[in-house]
Amino acid sequence: MATSGKIRFHMRRYDVPDYSELLLRTDAPRGSSWRLFGAEDEVGTLNFITPEVIVEARSCIKRGAYFNLDCSLDAFDPPILAHRETLKHSIFGSSPHHRDDCIDRFYLQSGTQVDGLRHFRHPVHGFYNARGDEKIEVGSPTLGVNRIAEHGAVGRGVLLDVEKYLADRGERLDHPGGQAFDVATLESAASAQGVEFRSGDILMIRTGWIKYYFGLSDEERSKLPARMACAGLVQSHETLRWIWDRQFSICATDNFALECFPPVASSPFKDEVACVPDVHPRHAGMMHAPLIALLGITIGEQWNLEELSDDCQRDGVWECFVGVKPLNLTGGVGSPANAFALK
Repeated sequence: MATSGKIRFHMRRYDVPDYSELLLRTDAPRGSSWRLFGAEDEVGTLNFITPEVIVEARSCIKRGAYFNLDCSLDAFDPPILAHRETLKHSIFGSSPHHRDDCIDRFYLQSGTQVDGLRHFRHPVHGFYNARGDEKIEVGSPTLGVNRIAEHGAVGRGVLLDVEKYLADRGERLDHPGGQAFDVATLESAASAQGVEFRSGDILMIRTGWIKYYFGLSDEERSKLPARMACAGLVQSHETLRWIWDRQFSICATDNFALECFPPVASSPFKDEVACVPDVHPRHAGMMHAPLIALLGITIGEQWNLEELSDDCQRDGVWECFVGVKPLNLTGGVGSPANAFALK
C-alpha cells in the first residue's frame, strides 16, 4: 500500500479490516477492533509488534546512541491534574551503613507514562474487548499494564516533529489555547522528513509542549491544573482512521493527552456519549475512549522527545529503536513509561 510523496508502507503483517470497515461492524461496537486479535486479547494494537517487527527494528541502531525519553518522576510539580498529588520520596536505613527508600503519593500517570487499556471505559460500550466492569479492580490482571509488560513493547520508533515542521513555515502551535492539528499536518511533516511507516511502528509526535511547560515560571505552572490545555491531535474519525490504518502499536506524544485539550467543539465523540448521564464534563468529546476502549491503542503521554528530536534534526534520521517497559503491576491502570531510544 502506498500514498503520494515520500510516504510508503511496508507489506502489512496483520490482515485486519481498515477503519472504514470497522465503522460498519454489526458484530461488535462500530469503530472497534474487538475480537480481531482473539476473544481473550488484552493488549490491542501491541499485537502489531511481532517477532519479525522486533528483529527488523535492530537495523535502526547504527551508532549506539542512547536517548532517555522519560522526564524525572518528580518533574511535574505541582501535578498538571488537580486530582493528583506531588510524590514524596523518603530515604531511610536500618543502620548508618544501609539505605532504603520509598515513595508516597506516587500517582503512576503523573509524568512520562503509558496508559493501560483499563484507563478509559467507553461510556456506552464498556472496556476493551468486552471485558466486564467487575474485572477492573485491584489485584485483577485484566487489561492492566502488566499485560504490556508481559507482551513486550519494543520496536521501530518514528518521530514526527510537528513543532519543527510548522516552525519552518513560520507557524507556532498555541499550547495554552489547546490548538488542534489534523492528520494532514502529520502527513506533511512525515513527507518533509522523508518518513516511511511500517506496521508495528511506535509513533512519537513532538508538539513542543514539554519545552513550553518547563519554560513557564513556578507561578505559571501552579495555575495550570485549573485551566489545563495543550495542542494536539484533533478529535475526529479521520484521526482514528489514520492511526488504525497505519497499524501503529503505540501512539506517544510529549503533551499530556495525545489529542488536543480541551476537545474541539465539533468533536463527534461528544454526541456519542450524550445519552450517558455520568460522563465527566472534561472527558466529553475526548478521543481517549474510542482510542483505548474501542481500538485497543496504547497511548504514551508526556514523553521527553527533546534530545531525540535535536539528534534527528542533526542527522536527518527520524527512526530509531524504542523500548518501553511499564511496571509489572498487576491491574495497573497506567505506568511510568521507562522508555528509551537507540540510534
